[in-house]
Amino acid sequence: VQLQASGGGLVQAGGSLRLSCAASGRTFSIDTVGWLRLAPGKEREFVGAVNWIDGNIDYGASVKDRFTISRDNAQNTVDLQMNSLKPEDAAMYYCAAKEREWSGWKYWGRGTQVTVSS
Repeated sequence: VQLQASGGGLVQAGGSLRLSCAASGRTFSIDTVGWLRLAPGKEREFVGAVNWIDGNIDYGASVKDRFTISRDNAQNTVDLQMNSLKPEDAAMYYCAAKEREWSGWKYWGRGTQVTVSS
């Protein structure tokens, strides 16, 4: 499975960005696709994830009600719409996938940088 994330950039606080993750390869083995982020000096943080089979979506507490995940199974893409961005949302955002809901993130894409100016 290969994952390609795109859409990062610089935005002012309060603005919006949309990230996209395109999956290719053995996508039939995927159970969950998610977004995680890593900021300097901080631990990796779960942003959100969507179950590839039933569409169930979970969000991290810090982004709930501001970020929205959507999937397109036909295109094998998972988008992350980020609204009301805050400076603390600045991070490298990674798209990842797992083969079982209870397993670790097995596949990772290259990160895309999100910078939020105050």
